[in-house]
Amino acid sequence: MSRKLIINLATADLKAATDFYLKLGFGFHPLFSSDGASCIVLCDHLYLMLLTQEKFSAFSPKPLVDSQQQTQVLNCLTCQSKAEVEQLVHKALQAGGKTYNQAQEHPFMYARGFQDLDGHVWELLYMEMLQATV
Repeated sequence: MSRKLIINLATADLKAATDFYLKLGFGFHPLFSSDGASCIVLCDHLYLMLLTQEKFSAFSPKPLVDSQQQTQVLNCLTCQSKAEVEQLVHKALQAGGKTYNQAQEHPFMYARGFQDLDGHVWELLYMEMLQATV
């Protein structure tokens, strides 16, 4: 069985959040989208479900955190190159996101992150050794 990962994130403004991720170059899956949710296609087996805060709360057994003030999860997305890391950060900034760290360069990896419009943290990571194993 081929598995897929679906990340669910609450958003204060579904249209603005959807537009933000589309500006980063990710796809949109209309079949799994509605007035309360947008399905963003990050890659073949990785999806991001943006849910209105009300819709997200209906699925969650716990109250929502204020993602502008608290971190509930760190999302890490691998990239094909250092250049792709920087391109995605640049696109995020252009779309209204913000950075929270400087680029981290180590002999084994290159990383940099951004926060989306709701403050959700995304770490972008390039590891040459991962490219060789895929």
